[in-house]
Amino acid sequence: GYSYSQHDPVSGKPWPDIPTEMKMLAAEAAKVCGFAAFCPDACLINRYMPGKGMGAHRDNDEQDLTQPIVSVSLGLPARFFVQGKEGRGKSVAVELVSGDVLVWGDRSRLFYHGVRPLKEGHDPVYGSYRINLTFRKAL
Repeated sequence: GYSYSQHDPVSGKPWPDIPTEMKMLAAEAAKVCGFAAFCPDACLINRYMPGKGMGAHRDNDEQDLTQPIVSVSLGLPARFFVQGKEGRGKSVAVELVSGDVLVWGDRSRLFYHGVRPLKEGHDPVYGSYRINLTFRKAL
């Protein structure tokens, strides 16, 4: 797991503000999906390379679990999967390509989910990587 902090643990400096345009994108995506009051205060950034993914996990470190998570995919395509509340059994996969925005919350907020290992490829902007931005209301 991890914990949210107002300061970078390495430098001790406050994290930079989320750019206004990105906050607006996340808030609007959440609004379209029924979460009108979403205002993210944290953005986790993950960078994946071919052959790497993220195993099934739940995002339950935020203080208010009624708030959604908004995920923005950039770069290489990825197979996002959801396994439900128990984290076992058959999963459902969603293909994500660069520019896709995924919102989840409400009953699915605590479902186990992850990213299958990426296939080799090249994106004209991001090269051989996938960047994922996940916007959250953490504190």
